[in-house]
Amino acid sequence: MRLLISSLLAGLLCLAVAFPAAAIDLSKDVAGSKDIPGLPRYEGSIIMAYQLGEFDEAVVPLAPFQDGDWSDAVKLEGRVTRILYLAPPDRSSLEVIRNYENSLKELGYTTVFQCGGFDECGKDVDTFYSEDLHGAQFTETHTAKNAFSQMSVKDPRIVVAKGMLDGKESNIFIFAAYQENYHEPQASDRVAVYVQEVLAKPMENKMVVLKADELAQDIDATGKAAIYGIYFDYDKADIKPESRPQLEQMAAMLKSRPELNVLIVGHTDNQGGLDYNMGLSQRRAEAVAAALSKDFGIDGSRLTPKGVAYLAPVATNRTDEGRAKNRRVELVER
Repeated sequence: MRLLISSLLAGLLCLAVAFPAAAIDLSKDVAGSKDIPGLPRYEGSIIMAYQLGEFDEAVVPLAPFQDGDWSDAVKLEGRVTRILYLAPPDRSSLEVIRNYENSLKELGYTTVFQCGGFDECGKDVDTFYSEDLHGAQFTETHTAKNAFSQMSVKDPRIVVAKGMLDGKESNIFIFAAYQENYHEPQASDRVAVYVQEVLAKPMENKMVVLKADELAQDIDATGKAAIYGIYFDYDKADIKPESRPQLEQMAAMLKSRPELNVLIVGHTDNQGGLDYNMGLSQRRAEAVAAALSKDFGIDGSRLTPKGVAYLAPVATNRTDEGRAKNRRVELVER
């Protein structure tokens, strides 16, 4: 086993040499980054990677990591900030996480989940990052990507807390662990800290309702019509009232073409497990079919709901804009 691990590490090091990335200056924060408003960093830390989505989804764990995913978690929507800090040398993950816990308490946050060590947090808890589960991993540089390298993480610690910030609900998830970085020696043998905040924020409605004739034209041209005017409560299949204008146009198009039978296909982005998103997209497709049938008198036999999760993206899932385009409902001629 030790020989196998050594071979794997050697392979990783060879890859890092064969495919060098742009150097990162670990003496200062990465360009364009900043701390989460109201939440101070651990003193002496620098920001290795930073991501801000004005409106996005993120998974917040509520229980230990088990069988490849969090055993309990919630998917939230809002302004999502993700930061990867590198703590000063010779600091333990316990010291770092305790400082964060104290700061959150002083700010009025309530702890909803915390754990320390692999026994409490889950034996493979570090893979939430190293395997890019729920979009947690930063891939902009090899240095950030190789944080929390597998087989190097020790003493993992988590705190999840909820509070109010300027009248909005703020959910904080912090993962701190000693780790090595097989790409950048300067980032090795010290604690890295993953900090994520989801700040409740309404989505800006920038999608135009497609009229009945536009839906018909799209179906005639491509066999399908992509629809962005159907809104759901986050992590649910409940259709929001503001979806009614788009549903009305879908119903009008179907009534104008009584011979047309369609698939109603639900699509998600890649935030979350495939099985989970398959179920969510199926329930949402069924909700749309039910609304068209019950509220607008469309014969249910003409409507076949189908959820495909993130199996058919129309844009990259690496950006906020791409994920927004992938979250959609499609009418597909059958």
